[in-house]
Amino acid sequence: MSVVDLVMPKLGESIMEATILKWHKKVGDKVAQDETILDIATDKVDSEVPSTAEGVIEEILFKENDVVAIGTVIVKIRTGAAAATATPAAPAVQATTAPVYEDAKVVEEIPYVPNNVVPQTNGAKFYSPLVLNIAQSEGISMTELEQIPGTGQDGRVSKKDILQYVANKKNGITPSTPVAAPVASQQAVVMAPAVETPAAVATTTPTVYSGNVEVIEMDRMRKLIAKHMVDSKHTSPHVTSFAECDVTNLVLWREKVKKEFEKREGEKITFTPLFIEAIVKSIKKYPWLSSSVDGDKIIIKKDLNIGMATALPSGNLIVPVIKNADQLNLTGLTKQVNSLANAARNGKLKPDDTTGGTFTLTNVGTFGSIMGTPIINQPQVAIMAVGAIKKRPMVIETPQGDSIAIRHMMYISLSYDHRIIDGGLGSTFLNAVSKELENFDINRPI
Repeated sequence: MSVVDLVMPKLGESIMEATILKWHKKVGDKVAQDETILDIATDKVDSEVPSTAEGVIEEILFKENDVVAIGTVIVKIRTGAAAATATPAAPAVQATTAPVYEDAKVVEEIPYVPNNVVPQTNGAKFYSPLVLNIAQSEGISMTELEQIPGTGQDGRVSKKDILQYVANKKNGITPSTPVAAPVASQQAVVMAPAVETPAAVATTTPTVYSGNVEVIEMDRMRKLIAKHMVDSKHTSPHVTSFAECDVTNLVLWREKVKKEFEKREGEKITFTPLFIEAIVKSIKKYPWLSSSVDGDKIIIKKDLNIGMATALPSGNLIVPVIKNADQLNLTGLTKQVNSLANAARNGKLKPDDTTGGTFTLTNVGTFGSIMGTPIINQPQVAIMAVGAIKKRPMVIETPQGDSIAIRHMMYISLSYDHRIIDGGLGSTFLNAVSKELENFDINRPI
């Protein structure tokens, strides 16, 4: 007999934890290899976790709604001949208040820094990966974190300290400010853990909303989206440039071929793969638009993975990613776009479907907007929005002279990280995309 540990899988380069949504098995249940044991959720996607072995569930280490660090053992599976006869062990889960942050196998010596959050500490103050993860999840800033009294070794903030702080904060209790300890001769100044006294405890009055209002609690995904949007604005100085495109040829071509295309390929062709094709061609001319910033380094991404913002039935947005979009022809792009969009709407996206993006496209025209100023999807440096296509009278220049004609017009906008993308490069790239769309070959074969 042997026992196999099933750990929380890694679901992306920037994801350090996941929430357990639902257990499909209980202690004593038989499980086949690759059979789904539980559902988990991250800030990007919900996913199923399959068994890595055949056997019997011996121990479940976490409850539903627990937040678990990546790489932590979440369930033990007994394998071998004894698995069929052994008496199931009692569940190991103990009742706790959600969310629960377990620190099993968390390495205290290497601090994890969440995306775009650099811990500005006073002196040699240290925060463990678990504490930083909890702070990120609860929306606690580094400034606020530094005010939490620590009871750990050398005054460190422990898991118990930050969870107590979170509980107090929700109950309107604010801890006292840490007070410096006496300075010993020839020694560095250290901050002593603050002792909370009744006089130091302040209470706050719950917010009262006047008038006829309805208060709605954000769901998990909306909270995470809100945080990511704020973090992006704090990380990147945003600049947005606009261009106007005459997409008449593109519109007429699609109208001409869409029935034949669907009959031949079994797929409906939308404007999205056509936009992505133009973006990819332009990025090859201006590769800095597919990059990220690491301190004072610019990381050029040679794999062109294009994210496409997709609306979910809940109203939230998710960004599935078309991997190696530059290696796909129009048919391949169309199939990828349709497959990922359907998977997103039906909750069938896999963790890998939302990772690795190097540039993002969002179609605000789907909702009737003629233009938008999108927020960069970190750690990318640019995002393009395409607006609704409208018929307008336009002046057309011909060898015979100017004339007025009805044309299909569209605004496109590019938000970019002004740390590395200047207005000249951003506008040049935007105009390159515009020219690709305007010069679309109306006689192009499908």
